[in-house]
Amino acid sequence: MKFSSGKTLFLAVVDFASIWVVNILSEQVLCFLNDIFDTLLKALSDPSDEVVLLVLDIHACIAKDPKNFHQLIVFLVHNFRVDNSLLQKRGALIIRRLCVLLNAERVYRELSTILEGEADLDFASIMVQALNLILLTSSELAELRDLLKQSLVNAAGKDLFLSLYASWRHSPMAIISLCLLAQTYQHASAVIQSLVEEDINVKFLVQLDKLIHLLETPIFAYLRLQLLEPGRYIWLLKALYGLLMLLPQQSVAFKILRTRLKTVPSYSFSGEQIKHTSSGNPYSHIIQHMPSGSQITEDGDIDCDIGNSQNGINFASRLQQFEQMQRLHHMHAKGHTQSHNSSLSLLKEVENTSIGHKQTPH
Repeated sequence: MKFSSGKTLFLAVVDFASIWVVNILSEQVLCFLNDIFDTLLKALSDPSDEVVLLVLDIHACIAKDPKNFHQLIVFLVHNFRVDNSLLQKRGALIIRRLCVLLNAERVYRELSTILEGEADLDFASIMVQALNLILLTSSELAELRDLLKQSLVNAAGKDLFLSLYASWRHSPMAIISLCLLAQTYQHASAVIQSLVEEDINVKFLVQLDKLIHLLETPIFAYLRLQLLEPGRYIWLLKALYGLLMLLPQQSVAFKILRTRLKTVPSYSFSGEQIKHTSSGNPYSHIIQHMPSGSQITEDGDIDCDIGNSQNGINFASRLQQFEQMQRLHHMHAKGHTQSHNSSLSLLKEVENTSIGHKQTPH
């Protein structure tokens, strides 16, 4: 057999390896996995999408065993950590393909478990942001999104929400996106209100810009339709207005979101009695008649004794966990800045000393 190029030869070898793994996978083969895992993972950096997809097929076959599955995800996260270009260039392709081959929920739960305890906070934040974007945009994860939408009414949805929340805490915008997807609007509003000066940086605003554009896509059509019932989805409105207040007024994202909010009617299209408000506030009549200390549930229903738990989710506790994680990130960022400033000061002292020696007459 003749090959026209080295790439064709490599493809043939990888293709043969995938067939070999599928057909003769056994204990004798599995004992050598540690020796070949690194080589297979390095192949994920190959410039050819075809090669990467074939290598992922091999990984998926090996990872059908639970122990090997965990090892694969650990190795994968490690490679993303040490090679940022791999995450940037191949991250979406790799994650999406593994979700198809190994079950999206299983892959995301395992990734979240690993990233929850990630020591490199900068990497954890970047990785979570990447996973969040894939979750919000990929057709392969449509079922996962549908499950998350049921977080407040379905045990499986709740468990998935809590599983992802554990690591999504590394990124404020990822948490807000997750809450909008899961329709936990009251908690989304609480998270937005909890943000402090250190959170509102350039990276945050870039991510917020992306989210605002995503809110205009078909994936969030359900959310936009809920705006037809402003009296029911008061917490959704409050969350969106909160995001609006964080955006620079001259930004495109600000104009997009403001335009969307202007279309919210001053009355509800639900079957309840239509009420207009003299103030123009679509939900002021609800607030005015709420008993002292009462709250509105995630779907807008007024409940005086709801507390902070819904469908078994203690949102007050989750908010504390989020704030605690953000404090760790703030301390890490300050330490990095102080270290950088100390290095600059030392460099200036060395330069000044060097200049002084040169100016000293002999």
